[in-house]
Amino acid sequence: RKLLSSDRNPPIDDLIKSGILPILVHCLERDDNPSLQFEAAWALTNIASGTSEQTQAVVQSNAVPLFLRLLHSPHQNVCEQAVWALGNIIGDGPRCRDYVITLGVVKPLLSFISPSIPITFLRNVTWVMVNLCRHKDPPPPMETIQEILPALCVLIHHTDVNILVDTVWALSYLTDAGNEQIQMVIDSGIVPHLVPLLSHQEVKVQTAALRAVGNIVTGTDEQTQVVLNCEALSHFPALLTHPKEKINKEAVWFLSNITAGNQQQVQAVIDANLVPMIIHLLDK
Repeated sequence: RKLLSSDRNPPIDDLIKSGILPILVHCLERDDNPSLQFEAAWALTNIASGTSEQTQAVVQSNAVPLFLRLLHSPHQNVCEQAVWALGNIIGDGPRCRDYVITLGVVKPLLSFISPSIPITFLRNVTWVMVNLCRHKDPPPPMETIQEILPALCVLIHHTDVNILVDTVWALSYLTDAGNEQIQMVIDSGIVPHLVPLLSHQEVKVQTAALRAVGNIVTGTDEQTQVVLNCEALSHFPALLTHPKEKINKEAVWFLSNITAGNQQQVQAVIDANLVPMIIHLLDK
């Protein structure tokens, strides 16, 4: 594990070739020795954080069922390391994601979200949730989205910026996967809590929120109206004059989708006095 954590280019391939993986995976079974489980899980996490081939090597060594088992360990450092490893594996792509989902990652993962969880651990759990939502070819199973959304509805009220940013990015990935997923996000009741984040003091939160609401308004006119009903347009004078050009660009993209809607939606943009501001951006 120290070797893997050492320099910028840890010798991952050499270690895999040496046949160490089955030994490390066997160490995950040693409930009598939690510190050995922890060290082995850490080493495997580092290997799984490498290239796609390196991640696959960990998966093929049958580590995933054992990591899932470790989510129930009485030792929090072991649980947390297993969460981290699973996050790296899920992040590899839709196939790994769906394999880990099929083996039952979602319920134990979400069970960690409680007021007593240490903030560093909760950040880790939220990061894994982002990875569960990230890929859209294909998107995660509908049942998984239904399980994750209530947790996102809780986490969107969190005061920690890292957790908030990840929660909102998770929503932006879900809403990027099509109208059916957009509808699930709307039905969860989270949109009225998402829209105010367009004026959050942290640019990272604003950026993620703008992307998420921007994805929702690519849906049907009815779905777009849900965002407008939350007074979304009131946030746009500030977004169109934001010092960051990237935010101006995303704000204009959002408005272009509103103006592609019905007559009443076009009128709402005009009534919010946003047209002169859009024209002013053309001069920049």
